[in-house]
Amino acid sequence: MVRISEFQIKDVVNVADGKKLGNIGDIEINLTNGKIEAIIISGAGKVLGFFGKDEEVIIPWKNILKIGEDVILVRYIDVTQYKQIEEEEEQ
Repeated sequence: MVRISEFQIKDVVNVADGKKLGNIGDIEINLTNGKIEAIIISGAGKVLGFFGKDEEVIIPWKNILKIGEDVILVRYIDVTQYKQIEEEEEQ
């Protein structure tokens, strides 16, 4: 068993590029079946006079590959990466 408080302090790392995405800020739960549908990584706050936050990263539960002691490994490709892949395929 894992408590939500323990889950939230683990670093979330994308296996596609090895980058740390952040930490879990929230969880989407299906109230009908009680299952976790996705984890949400809160956007980092902006600094030096820029207000607001970056967009949240939503990782579907099926894209979580491994939950370790200190890290959660996920498979995530954002929209900008899709555009880069399409451009490379066109060349």
